[in-house]
Amino acid sequence: MTYSLIEWRSQILSGTLPKDELAELKKKVTAKIDYGNRILGLDLVVRDDNGNILDPDETSTISLFKSHETASKRIDDRIQEEKSLQQNLDLRGQPVFNTTHTYSLYVNFKNFVCNIGEDAELLMSLYDPDLSKFISENYLVRWGSNGMPKEIEKLNNLQAVFTDLSSSDLIRPKISLVCQIVRVGHMELKDGKKHTCGLRRPFGVAVMDITDIIHGKVDDEEKQHFIPFQQIAMETYIRQRQLIMSPLITSHVIGENEPLTSVFNKVIAAKEVNHKGQGLWVSLKLLPGDLAQVQKDFSHLVDRSTAVARKMGFPEIILPGDVRNDIYVTLIQGEFDKGKKKTPKNVEVTLSVHDEDGNLQEKAIHPGAGYEGVSEYKSVVYYQVKQPYWYETVKVSIAIEEVSRCHLRFTFRHRSSQESRDKSERAFGVGFVKLMNADGTTLQDGKHNLIVYKGDNKKMEDAKCYLTLPCTKTEVEEKEAPSGKNLHHLTNFTPTKDSTKDSFQIATLICSTKLTQNVDLLGLLNWRSNSQNIAHNLGKLMEVEGGEIVKFLQDTLDALFNIMMEMSENETYDFLVFDALVFIISLIGDIKFQHFNPVLETYIYKHFSATLAYVKLTKVLNCYVGNADDSSKTELLFAALKALKYLFRFIVQSRILYLRFYGKSEDGDEFNDSIRKLFLSFNVLMDRPLEEAVKIKGAALKYLPSIINDVKLVFDPVELSVLFSKFIQSIPDNQLVRQKLNCMTKVVESDLFKQTECRDALLPLLIDQLSGQLDDNSNKPDHEASSQLLSSVLEVLDRKDVGPTAVHIQLMMERLLRRINRTVIGMSRQSPHIGIFVACMTAILRQMDDCHYNYYISTFKTRQDITDFLMETFIMFKDLIGKNVYAADWMVMNMMQSRVFLRAVNQFTSVLNRLFLDQAHFELQLWNNYFHLAVAFLTHESLQLETFSQAKRNKIIKKYGDMRKEIGFKIRDMWYNLGPHKIKFIPAMVGPILEVTLVPEPELRRATIPIFFDMMQCEFNFSGNRSFRMFENELITKLDQEVEGGRGDEQYKILLEKLLLEHCRKHKYLSASGETFALLVSSLLENLLDYRTIMHDESKENRMSCTVNVLNFYKEKKREDIYIRYLYKLRDLHTDCENFTEAAYTLLLHAELLQWSEKPCVPHLLQRDSYYVYSQQELKEKLYQEIISFFDRGKMWEKAIQLSKELADMYENKVFDYEGLGHLLKKRATFYENIMKAMRPQPEYFAVGYYGQGFPSFLRNKIFIYRGKEYERREDFNLKLLTQFPSAEKMTSTAPPGEEIKSSPKQYVQCFIVKPVMNLPPNYKDKPVPEQILNYYRANEVQQFTHSRPVRKGEKDPDNEFANMWIERTTYTTAYSFPGILKWFEVKQVTAEEISPLENAIETMELTNEKISNIVQQHVWDRSLPVHPLSMLLNGIVDPAVMGGYTNYEKAFFTEKYLQEHPEDQDKIELLKQLIALQMPLLAEGIRIHGEKLTEQLKPLHDRLTACFKELKKKVEKQYGVITLPPSLTERKPSRSGSVVLPYIMSSTLRRLSVTSVASSVVSTSSTSSDSASSRPGSDGSVLEPLLERRISTASRAEELPVKDDGDNRISKLKRKDWSISKSQVIVEKEPETELASKMGMSGKAQRPKSLQLGESRLTLLQSSSLQQATPCSPPPITPKTPRTQSFPSLQADGLANTGLPSTPPPPPPKSKPYENSNPRNSVEAAPPLPSRREAKPPPPPPKARKSSVASSEQGFP
Repeated sequence: MTYSLIEWRSQILSGTLPKDELAELKKKVTAKIDYGNRILGLDLVVRDDNGNILDPDETSTISLFKSHETASKRIDDRIQEEKSLQQNLDLRGQPVFNTTHTYSLYVNFKNFVCNIGEDAELLMSLYDPDLSKFISENYLVRWGSNGMPKEIEKLNNLQAVFTDLSSSDLIRPKISLVCQIVRVGHMELKDGKKHTCGLRRPFGVAVMDITDIIHGKVDDEEKQHFIPFQQIAMETYIRQRQLIMSPLITSHVIGENEPLTSVFNKVIAAKEVNHKGQGLWVSLKLLPGDLAQVQKDFSHLVDRSTAVARKMGFPEIILPGDVRNDIYVTLIQGEFDKGKKKTPKNVEVTLSVHDEDGNLQEKAIHPGAGYEGVSEYKSVVYYQVKQPYWYETVKVSIAIEEVSRCHLRFTFRHRSSQESRDKSERAFGVGFVKLMNADGTTLQDGKHNLIVYKGDNKKMEDAKCYLTLPCTKTEVEEKEAPSGKNLHHLTNFTPTKDSTKDSFQIATLICSTKLTQNVDLLGLLNWRSNSQNIAHNLGKLMEVEGGEIVKFLQDTLDALFNIMMEMSENETYDFLVFDALVFIISLIGDIKFQHFNPVLETYIYKHFSATLAYVKLTKVLNCYVGNADDSSKTELLFAALKALKYLFRFIVQSRILYLRFYGKSEDGDEFNDSIRKLFLSFNVLMDRPLEEAVKIKGAALKYLPSIINDVKLVFDPVELSVLFSKFIQSIPDNQLVRQKLNCMTKVVESDLFKQTECRDALLPLLIDQLSGQLDDNSNKPDHEASSQLLSSVLEVLDRKDVGPTAVHIQLMMERLLRRINRTVIGMSRQSPHIGIFVACMTAILRQMDDCHYNYYISTFKTRQDITDFLMETFIMFKDLIGKNVYAADWMVMNMMQSRVFLRAVNQFTSVLNRLFLDQAHFELQLWNNYFHLAVAFLTHESLQLETFSQAKRNKIIKKYGDMRKEIGFKIRDMWYNLGPHKIKFIPAMVGPILEVTLVPEPELRRATIPIFFDMMQCEFNFSGNRSFRMFENELITKLDQEVEGGRGDEQYKILLEKLLLEHCRKHKYLSASGETFALLVSSLLENLLDYRTIMHDESKENRMSCTVNVLNFYKEKKREDIYIRYLYKLRDLHTDCENFTEAAYTLLLHAELLQWSEKPCVPHLLQRDSYYVYSQQELKEKLYQEIISFFDRGKMWEKAIQLSKELADMYENKVFDYEGLGHLLKKRATFYENIMKAMRPQPEYFAVGYYGQGFPSFLRNKIFIYRGKEYERREDFNLKLLTQFPSAEKMTSTAPPGEEIKSSPKQYVQCFIVKPVMNLPPNYKDKPVPEQILNYYRANEVQQFTHSRPVRKGEKDPDNEFANMWIERTTYTTAYSFPGILKWFEVKQVTAEEISPLENAIETMELTNEKISNIVQQHVWDRSLPVHPLSMLLNGIVDPAVMGGYTNYEKAFFTEKYLQEHPEDQDKIELLKQLIALQMPLLAEGIRIHGEKLTEQLKPLHDRLTACFKELKKKVEKQYGVITLPPSLTERKPSRSGSVVLPYIMSSTLRRLSVTSVASSVVSTSSTSSDSASSRPGSDGSVLEPLLERRISTASRAEELPVKDDGDNRISKLKRKDWSISKSQVIVEKEPETELASKMGMSGKAQRPKSLQLGESRLTLLQSSSLQQATPCSPPPITPKTPRTQSFPSLQADGLANTGLPSTPPPPPPKSKPYENSNPRNSVEAAPPLPSRREAKPPPPPPKARKSSVASSEQGFP
């Protein structure tokens, strides 16, 4: 598009284009630009006819509207056209083809390949196979024997255009391009030199179906089409009499009498032709337009050298200047006696044209387009055929004046193949035909059987001899018929016996614009010589074909008027001539002859000279109209009415000629009387009952206005206006309404209405009619016709050249303005007429000046009428502004409408101030409507300049100014005018004024924001309690809505605060409360702007944060309505993210606002999902059900149970809904069951610190605790965080950052895992609670979280690394407990404590003992448990390789040196020793159970365990004493399926019984049931805490690497269903097994027993804990995973916890033996699963075990 525009621009700038082409090109350019604007979504540009942009100030409203409509439609059509082109639709469906009546087919002949060996003639033409008829002349190509054109200069330039095709040709079902190939040479190809040359012999045909090209389905001028050539079979050559043959016929002979057309049809019907690569190549294109048009539009294809082959016949539309005189002669067939010869003759026909003296007409015969004419045409010769069929058409062109003298002569000659014999052959016969008949008509079209005369050759050539003879057999019959005699004796020939046996048939077709074949027409033209037949000829004229009449239009009209004038005494002729004239005028109205309109007009104004014709014509017309009830005349009258326009042109021109010649004195008032009489006749006619003459009445209304402009020239215009008024009034009211309105529209569009005096006469009538149509009571108004009339009237009144119009505008305004307003109000926005009616209303308002407005208001009789009118207008304006009638891209129209509305509104405001402001007449609703209209106007999108491009903004400001300011200042003034009435508009007007102040135009804001202060002051003064509560509430509500809707900005916030503070501080009473309010609004705006910005953020988390901020603001302000609205927004955000638990807590906030009472709900409580309920109780119940459903989906069954209890109590004791209660209890039962049995992964908690000034205020330098999703690992969480803040830098340290990071302009994110501190409800303390129940409290209803970091104090001891390794434990307390309405809460308090190495050791030992105790206890409870976890745990502790653990304690703490340095630790050392001693009986019990469950495979391991344990026990008992376990720990218990009871630890083992036992019981369950069906795999909350960051752990990393592959091998063996395990987990599982296998002396690939496999698959559930230790720095085996304190939340709460409690995570192991440390730790962790059924068999692994283990173990990495 851009390229073509650049190209056209250069053409325009070149200055070389002719004027008409330049204008055309400009139109193309503007059309393209307008189309481009629409595609780019830019405004529509309206232009005048020359393509210049319209100036709205200089253009009437109606013209502007119509220009918009036209431009828009043009572009729509263009877009449709582009779509059609893309879809390659039928070309005829495209606009360019729709408007065309004549077409041309362009043919470019590329090549002809055929092995002829002689010269050839190729004759191409268009052919209709269905009618077996040629459509066009031939296009002739002469082809040389060398395979090139005969004229070498035509090489690559053989092109023709077949013109004059009409749309009827385009819809032919089939159309073919046929080519006849004629050989020019010897009789037979093999003939030699002595044989005759130059004979035209048939050779073959080529046919192509071009229907698709003609129909426009194929349109590619570049494509070359191959047309296969079909040669005539050589064997039948001798007997062949046609030019071509069918390829499908196997017999050698084609039927004896088969004509050429049927042969063509056979070739067409053939599926394929055996062309052997021979044929023609052509390219084709259908071009719209006649020859002149095509040469102009397609000059690259068609130039002056292109051959033109015309259609045989006239085109659809005949143009007046188209002179043509073509006679087409077709040689059809002949039959020639062989005479004395043995075989039939080889007949050649020679055609020539001679005049009556026998002179030859040179070059009169044209065998085909592309060549000049020839004087003689020789036909094709058929070899020895008695009845040759030629079907050869040639065109004969001779001058018009010669036609009457000329005839065609046909000479017949036998041609011999021997040259010598051929020379002696003479013509054996002659035939002829005259071109004009004796009566002066031309030879009729059709077939003619000519007589073949034989005789003397000399006489044959003598025209005088044969011209006296009849030329056709028909003529002979006609002459013989009356006398019955044979006329042959009249001839100068010697008739022979044979002369009648030979026959010859031709066909002729005459296409002539000057010759007629019609006797009647000729008779009329020559009426003087045949005066007795005038009446007959006049009557017959109606039957003459139209084409014949238009050829002789001027002559015919002259003849008619001459008859009328010269035969004036005979009235009969008057009527006949009148009818003939009407017939001719009607004919020219036909589309085929529409181009003859100018010819007719030229005749009227230049050639017509009958000065008295008007007398006759008006008399006949009057007579017809006066006798309209005569049914025999109805058709004639109807035709006359249709021809009325031209009849009156004749009448008026005749009258003008008369006046010019005679002056006015001669006939007095006769002419005027006849016109008056005519109108009187029409009035009588119109007043007759409708049924009788509806057609005539309709015609009168349609055609009568067309006479105005002519009659006005010879008749008084004012009187004419009066006549027309009476004519319209004569029609009964409800008859022919549309026709009547259309008639009036035409009157308005005539010159009459442009004269002031005529308007005075016509306008009241027009207004009456329109008023009746637009009346509210009008049953079926014709809006289309009314709008046309109305718009025409307004358009004339808007012109500058039509005299004074003020009075007429006043009349329109007074009578129609309100009617039009009401029509607009009542009309649907979808109505097609709404646009024009709004344009009419705008036009009236635009044309009214100030005094019109004042006058209009004064026309209302009462104040109530004015009120009604203003109300109506304000509502209508507001509606039109709100729902745009015009498309958004009609910028000029919309701006013009806005400007007119603005002026009107300003006019009406003065009325408001004048009449409706005082106390007595104040109209609240009216003022209210005014304000709402003004605000709607000011905030309309088309006036928001800042949304437009700079160029458009400048253009609008230059043309229209910023209309918002004008109306905004007006609103301010009107508000201050209200005075004491202001209070009536508070709080209703707060919202509209807020909309005004939010418009981003600084001046307007400064002018209107003070209105808020005025409102505050007003309410303060008028309210009883001296406050502005209503205003405040309304402003907050509206501000919320507006800012959320996208209005408002930072500048507004600043300006609003500044202006409000300024005004309030000056006020005596409002300074304090006003200032508070100003700051409150400012903070609300800040929250709302944040919220709006974030709402477009992809991060739902940020959106939730902002929503909660806004929520809290409204909660503080006790704005429950808005608070609830935001609650639901938060709920939706949660449900979108599938945070069902948080969604439930959010809804719970709504439920908490309600009571269990029958009180009705205040509307705002029902917000959003508005349940259709009436009481708070019903709503609360619905909410509870939804919340319970959310808790269920979030697996928070404990909370669901809690709510369902509350709901159940209500069902049972208040509403007695037992059925509901039943459902509820069933649901609750499933919740209990789910707690015990369903899989419930525990979430991780992450601490995230946002440091640096780059973060928004609500995140900056704050720490948040995030609750992760199920199975969410830290890596995924980190990634999510950094995606949210792409420019943030991730901090590697977990230490609190320094001040420089906090004040840095960058963004730093710190993220690490924290452990929730369990807050166990009191009712669970000291009780055997199943693990599944406790698991809930480990990760839910928590508000404190801990994070431990190792800190080294003092010198590093190379032998014992952790003697000086302290633990720094940080506790974070959040603002709210988890879970809550968000997935994260801000940390409100951070405390830190340090744990000494000794305390750490104690904690580690206690946890290890509890683990052994747990696993022993489980095996006691359930004998069916797999033994594998127990094996790993025992192996990890008793293996001598790990003895380093105790040894390290001994080295570090059990020394004199340590005791001297730390005498206060004496008790702790004792406790540690006690714990080491306690381990022995526990291990002993474990090994005993292991022995009982022994399998063959595990025997070597068991033996080794026993041996190692003996040594260990011996050493420990010797050093630390003996402890025995009570039987209660080891005796067999009854199984309790699906849950685990806490193990019991002996009191003598612990120094603080209560503390330790509770603690250990809570802790020990952690690993016990972590793997049971209900627990989350591995994330038990009281497992080992990571002690060191990864960066410290080099040793364990080194260890990881080899193990990974090994793990992969093992896993591949296990063929697990759920293959989604991660590498990190593989390490954990693999390590113990490697050790185990090596101890047993077996390869790692040994097949495990079933129980072991089972156990192992469950074991994976626990791995996160072990993994977390394994990776960091591999502390010793007995290190606990979580600090002790975590297991005692209840104790801490009770104040029992103290720093002495063992709450340290484990010390790191000695570096020298990393591998020793990791294995035991894993085994310590590996607790077996619990049974989920009562059978003794081991339970199957939980279905999701594998998946969960993956996730949890991966989360383990810090």
